[in-house]
Amino acid sequence: MTTSPVDTDEQLPAPSRLADVPGWFFPVDQLLFDWFLTRQRQRDESGDLLEVGVYLGKSAIFSGAYVRDGDRFTVCDLFDSPAEDSSNSAEMAKSYSTLTRRAFEANYLSFHDELPTVVQGPSSFVPDHVDKDSCRFVHIDASHLYDHVHADIVCARTLLRPHGIVALDDFRAEHCPGVAAATWQAVTSGGLQAVCITSTKFYGTWGDPGPVRDELLSWLSGRRDLWYEVQSVAGGPLIRVDGKKAVAPPHPASRHPAADLNRQASAPAASDRPRPTARRLAARVLPSSLAKAVSAARRRG
Repeated sequence: MTTSPVDTDEQLPAPSRLADVPGWFFPVDQLLFDWFLTRQRQRDESGDLLEVGVYLGKSAIFSGAYVRDGDRFTVCDLFDSPAEDSSNSAEMAKSYSTLTRRAFEANYLSFHDELPTVVQGPSSFVPDHVDKDSCRFVHIDASHLYDHVHADIVCARTLLRPHGIVALDDFRAEHCPGVAAATWQAVTSGGLQAVCITSTKFYGTWGDPGPVRDELLSWLSGRRDLWYEVQSVAGGPLIRVDGKKAVAPPHPASRHPAADLNRQASAPAASDRPRPTARRLAARVLPSSLAKAVSAARRRG
């Protein structure tokens, strides 16, 4: 893992909770990440973790709590490096102008002792750093351009083990038609089996989806904060999960918790919230910024 020190001069205030890290990683997807990754641990399914496109680290920080001894966690992003083509450069300049590797590393080290393996560059660099058939969970949230997303999905197939799960972000966002096209092409002609979708992410596998779907449905049936249905899509069942009322799972604890104490004291109780493990102590509340984002998503839906 990368363990180089991070210069914190002129950095934003250190995050005292995951909600302080900017990003688009909503409670329903936090719950599903937790469910998939915890299920893999319970079934002793081996493999590494990969995130392609990390922004300022919100989902990577969350996923880092599920890295077990012997696992490797790799993240890839352009950060402040130039993009390979003009279209990707335009996208980066428009949406991610504040993204720097320094900011990501500072955020990540606020919650974890060591950095993941950091690959700075386009996602085409990933196969040089991650072995084939080595991953159990791959999260793709990088370029929104069709050619790039298609290549990232093809790459994920070669990197995932048979039981592995791929999560694809922005598969239905209005401003990301390329992601939608690449995602459903992978389903209709690329062997990708859909497991479930939320308002922002698609979850699938190139392995047998039956057992994971059945177990997910059983888990969903016991949740009071999630609504779901099963549709038939491209010849197979697809679970659609509505997370408007989702209660987020425990978050990794920040090493800068002082500003968190009053917030934790006022956090609502949740009887069906999963218990935190020793590595994932709860420091969760729904911040006003995230609440506004969820409300906006509800109005759009």
